[in-house]
Amino acid sequence: MLKTINCKINGRDMELQVDIRESLLDMLRDRLHLTGTKQGCGVGECGACAVLIDGQTLDSCIYMAVWADGKEIVTIEGITNDDGSLSDIQHNFVDKGAIQCGFCTPGFVVSATALLEEKPNPTKAEIRRGLSGNLCRCTGYTKILDAVESTAEQRGNKK
Repeated sequence: MLKTINCKINGRDMELQVDIRESLLDMLRDRLHLTGTKQGCGVGECGACAVLIDGQTLDSCIYMAVWADGKEIVTIEGITNDDGSLSDIQHNFVDKGAIQCGFCTPGFVVSATALLEEKPNPTKAEIRRGLSGNLCRCTGYTKILDAVESTAEQRGNKK
């Protein structure tokens, strides 16, 4: 069964026909070709598919596409600067070596973006807690935490 939804994805208003059984992840990757969002576990455990929905980090693999009606969704593709260049947090992930295999990176960047919006001056414990829904199998956690902390410092939010 199909349903028409209206939502905003990465700043663009969209009207889409979605299957009521379709996940937001499948809609983003397969139909809109926004492949930066990754499918890891498929059950909301790893955070590789994290997107922002109305500013909140959610796992798109367990979020139904029909629930996106009326929502504003930001994927990793929407976190870049307006000119398409990498955002400060993306640059810091690169500069700090926080990308090893890179599979988990989009989810971490999305989660970190939401964290820094909510808490511009997070402590190390708050950064750990804010990223706790994301898993890195390459064990790059220290560098990931450093990238988030560095972004907060560069934004002038940390002393």
